[in-house]
Amino acid sequence: MTTLNQRPLGDSGLEIAPLVFGGNVFGWTADEQASFALLDGFVEAGFDAIDTADVYSRWVPDHVGGESETIIGKWLKARGGRDKVKIFTKVGADMGQGRNDLTASWIEKAVEDSLRRLQTDYIDLYQTHWADPLTPQEETLRALDRLVKAGKVRAIGTSNHTAEQVAEALAISEREGLAAYASIQPHYNLYSRDTFEGPLQDLAVEKGLGVITYYSLESGFLTGKYKTVEQIAGTSREHALKDRFDERGVRILAVLDGVAQRNEATSAQTALAWLLAQPGVTAPIVSATSTEQLEDIVKAGALSLSADDVAELTEASAY
Repeated sequence: MTTLNQRPLGDSGLEIAPLVFGGNVFGWTADEQASFALLDGFVEAGFDAIDTADVYSRWVPDHVGGESETIIGKWLKARGGRDKVKIFTKVGADMGQGRNDLTASWIEKAVEDSLRRLQTDYIDLYQTHWADPLTPQEETLRALDRLVKAGKVRAIGTSNHTAEQVAEALAISEREGLAAYASIQPHYNLYSRDTFEGPLQDLAVEKGLGVITYYSLESGFLTGKYKTVEQIAGTSREHALKDRFDERGVRILAVLDGVAQRNEATSAQTALAWLLAQPGVTAPIVSATSTEQLEDIVKAGALSLSADDVAELTEASAY
């Protein structure tokens, strides 16, 4: 097993290797057998954090949510070594209630469902998935604080919340003496920069929050697999990626390819290494549906770009 430098996830008390596996594929584009192989390969490569959510993969016909957590739970039971990995999951997405739900009563129910599916008695990082405009943040934070005090959750974080919402939550926790968000999970990568840069990144750096980025490769756009919009015509990627092949997107891909070649790396590895060099970023969330994809991506954890490489990519991806 490879040993990688551990990075502190804010002041959560958790330290993680520099990539997090995104578990949305488990039970969706990766069946149970493939998921086990991916998890085994990820851990064998020296990584130790897995991110999922209760709602994964409710969008698939005949799925109800919880499929990803269930597979991770089966894997944990089969492999043992619960203390060797950190499990991150989320609460608050619509699981049939018809809304994003961060009420205390829902959180109390949802955490028990997640613990049961994951076959564990604690969650390392429990994250509020989406903002719930109908529920005061103080109610949500008091419910999460009770979970931390009960030992069911080690640390709390948030995803898809604005800088203003995160700042308000941190102020409430400080004022009321409650557990505080230690991390945020924004959409962020070399192509989508304004989804994090600005007030949210400034807040993360100022408050020392851990940052785990999702869509770290912009749904495959930054892997370099597709060079032109014509290459994705008629594929499953066409709808998601066709708008990326604007002048800026094509420029990013060209510079990314050049920097990758200079470093004897792939575009995916290079795009992830750029993320790891950004202020505040703890670890990008990455995903794969095959062991071949995984073997490529995990090499990013050991790739260090020069300051010139980072600057060139930053300049190429400017809006």
